[in-house]
Amino acid sequence: MKNFVQPGESIEFTAPSGGVVSGRGTKIGDLVVIATVTAAEGARFNGLTEGVISHAKAPSQAWAEGDRLYWDEGNKRFTKTAGGNTFAGYSCGIVAGGAGDTTGVVLLSHGGDLQT
Repeated sequence: MKNFVQPGESIEFTAPSGGVVSGRGTKIGDLVVIATVTAAEGARFNGLTEGVISHAKAPSQAWAEGDRLYWDEGNKRFTKTAGGNTFAGYSCGIVAGGAGDTTGVVLLSHGGDLQT
């Protein structure tokens, strides 16, 4: 295929204001990516756009398998709260809603979001 550029699981981006930290999510425009390296603001870095990752989540929030998840850019974590946040994927596991339950497993999804 003549128009193929590259696979889309990990793409090179420019680090936004404040830079990026390896393993932490960040927004690039309206796209949520997980940085694969730590990079200073303006530096190029690879961001994971697809896959299943373990990441910080909103505390005291229970997740069921298949729950729609959103990226809370201000707190750098995933949440089930849609308002003011960016759709990012789905829960891949059950997480209790205790204050100490601050990590969840997320299937990143950047396409097909028809709801806001």
